[in-house]
Amino acid sequence: MAVRSRFQQLRSKWSRTFPPNLARLMLLACAALWGGSYLVAKFAIAAIPPQWLMGIRVLGACTVMLALFHRSILPALKPAIIVPALVSGVTYWGTMVTQTIGLQTIDPGRSAFLTAAYCVLTPFASWLVTKTRPGAINLVAAVICLTGVGFVSLRNGGSFALGVGDWLTIATAVVFAFNLTFLGVYAKRFHPIAVTWVQFFVAGVLFIAGALVTEPAPNAAWLEPSVVVAFLYLFLGATMTAQIMQNIGLAHVPPSQASIIMCTESLFAVSFSVLFWGEAITWNSVVGFSLIFAAVLLSIIRKRGD
Repeated sequence: MAVRSRFQQLRSKWSRTFPPNLARLMLLACAALWGGSYLVAKFAIAAIPPQWLMGIRVLGACTVMLALFHRSILPALKPAIIVPALVSGVTYWGTMVTQTIGLQTIDPGRSAFLTAAYCVLTPFASWLVTKTRPGAINLVAAVICLTGVGFVSLRNGGSFALGVGDWLTIATAVVFAFNLTFLGVYAKRFHPIAVTWVQFFVAGVLFIAGALVTEPAPNAAWLEPSVVVAFLYLFLGATMTAQIMQNIGLAHVPPSQASIIMCTESLFAVSFSVLFWGEAITWNSVVGFSLIFAAVLLSIIRKRGD
């Protein structure tokens, strides 16, 4: 007991003395890692088919989580968690499969900004699931976001056109909004780590099943050094390290500030894509991305202010 009490005192002291600016930098680094994941995934899926990539990544995360948090996960694995596992797992699978397949045909920065629309859509998904009516500011944000998507879809000659990859990525934002809504409901009934684990597990099984049916089998190209490095970035960097930095940052930075810092993910994504992928940014894309980003900020600020 004395050792535990001493540890709690040290942890409390560490929590009080942790530099807030360092915590903000960690959140910014987290956003940068997530932003970079669009570019890295774009590279990785040139060698590894989308569902194989996500299946290995997610089940790898499950293995590490079970090793670290088995005391929280195992007691929650009861019949009552089956429905939450299926609902959250299927919606997470739908989110990631549409985003990753869509990323095959559109640029990383474009994918990041279209995906970011989930922030605007979540209040409406919550309205359908929990009957919590969105406010007027949410409607304003939705109109701004829709206008931004319109500018993104603007082509030469003034016509509007969205490709298959664009529509899949928009579907990603819609499904992700429902996934977050369901997670918010289930996390109040079960341990949040356990809910995350069962979500990853169900999604991982679906990814591998889909890969076995629709995608080619693993081959030697997956073991090329550049592909392995890309996968390690996605697994260790964008999944494990980013999550740890997010959790630490959220403990020491006010939620309103943290949300704004983390939503710079899309800005990092388009910056990396322009610098390293050669993504062309036209005037209408700049306007569209700016409007979508403004809508996301409006939704986040409103949500944190409620």
